[in-house]
Amino acid sequence: MTDKELLEKYRDPSSRNYAFNLLVKMYQQKIYWHIRKMVIDHDDADDLVQDTFVKVWASLEHFRGDSQLYTWIYRIATNECLNFLNKKRRRFFLPIGDVEGELMEKLESNSDYVTSGDDPSGEEVQLALQKALLKLPDKQRLVFNMKYFDDMKYEEISEITGTSVGALKASYHLAVKKIEDFLTNR
Repeated sequence: MTDKELLEKYRDPSSRNYAFNLLVKMYQQKIYWHIRKMVIDHDDADDLVQDTFVKVWASLEHFRGDSQLYTWIYRIATNECLNFLNKKRRRFFLPIGDVEGELMEKLESNSDYVTSGDDPSGEEVQLALQKALLKLPDKQRLVFNMKYFDDMKYEEISEITGTSVGALKASYHLAVKKIEDFLTNR
């Protein structure tokens, strides 16, 4: 179903709930993993996914269609994520390193976060990569996740973050360099 068809169904009161359920079904898993990579904790990610779709529900009738529906939803999810991390720092008066340490502990204790496979060294590599990602500033980690894991184009990331393509490319390459440094010096 195209965005246009979905929005038409949503704008019709008789099919609004059906259309929204389709939208959630289409994007829930992608949004969950987008958020989970940032906040690490499953429960926090679940809460943020719910908050994201509550905001989507409240604002969908005002969606103008200037961007693709999924980039608009990703933008809402991204803002929810960054706001959550900022609130966490402010609420507990934690410096960035302390929040990073808390996320690191959650990462190490969440065995379901690491992709399991037959090769235990694959899990170790995945855990090392996630630890390296936690060393990045939030926005840089966000750009890396969208480019590397979600395979988004810079133009799509630009729509979501409101950042220029050139700045995104620089941010991504800096993130890659920092990750490489972390992995080779650990």
